[in-house]
Amino acid sequence: MAVFLLAVGAACCLGLGFVLQQHAAQRAPGADLLRWRLLLDLCRMPEWVVGLLVMVVGLVLSALALDHGEVSLVEPLLTSNLVFAMALASLISRQRLGRSGWGGVLLLGAGVTAFILAGNPQGGGAVASELRHWLVFGIVAGLALLLVSMAKRLPLFEEATLLALAAGLLYGLQDALTRASEILIDHEGVAATLHHWEPYAVIGLGAVGLLLVQSAFEAAPLRMSLPALTAAQPLAGIVCAVGFLGDRLEVTPAALTWEVLGLLAMVAGVVVIGRHPAMPAACEGAANPDGPGPDGPGSDVPGSDVPGSDVPGSDASGTETPDPGERRPTARHRGTTR
Repeated sequence: MAVFLLAVGAACCLGLGFVLQQHAAQRAPGADLLRWRLLLDLCRMPEWVVGLLVMVVGLVLSALALDHGEVSLVEPLLTSNLVFAMALASLISRQRLGRSGWGGVLLLGAGVTAFILAGNPQGGGAVASELRHWLVFGIVAGLALLLVSMAKRLPLFEEATLLALAAGLLYGLQDALTRASEILIDHEGVAATLHHWEPYAVIGLGAVGLLLVQSAFEAAPLRMSLPALTAAQPLAGIVCAVGFLGDRLEVTPAALTWEVLGLLAMVAGVVVIGRHPAMPAACEGAANPDGPGPDGPGSDVPGSDVPGSDVPGSDASGTETPDPGERRPTARHRGTTR
């Protein structure tokens, strides 16, 4: 029960923190995308700092949950952060959940329940050798690097999704190494643990993951990044936990079937929740401080009372506006080929 409460508490803080951070990150200079300077600029925004502090509380709670339970048990529970993110976004946008929202919540809950009950995650297995540690680490980190490289060649909306996927992989790896560090502390003490590479990898992965997430939040609305982040993190965490931490899952044909179905339901629920109208409405409302929401005057909805608003590719003044899938004309992209 303690693991469940800690993990759900962590998910709540992470979800709320992500929404607050994205509201601030979308106002950051476009030239800061994927640059460490982005974090310095965001530190000057009170809303982002509050979101970061809330997220840090979530990370502490998740670390405590990992100290009391297995990664393959905690990770599925952390996916519920998207539910709390949508709840806050719904309050901001005044959007009701509706059938799609509740359907996504039920899918996510059913998937988590099915995976945990069928897989029956347990520890106690043999911890893998150092070589296997590095092999799994290299595969996950290499996939994340590949996704970042691919993202740089895509329009902003698609780039945000791939950056979030990469961040999710790194966060899942970070969770597994957090558990590994806690095992080292239990067996060798804090002082001896500092002579191992795992604690420093946790810090490094957290820093790189934070940069990727904030870049994804800056590049596109929350619905383009948070579902990918939420889906990738538990998958990577479970793979790492089974790969080198000794976590064990039931492997009978029936159990494997339900585990796969549970994971698929979790991913489907994450996608449905992330695509709920509350997500983009909250982001668009924050990004347009000079006007009402997306359905108000001055929007690009046909039938708007503002001249020029019903003309595709133009704003209220009749000037041409870029397609949302195109890259911003920032200093980083202007005159360069990626």
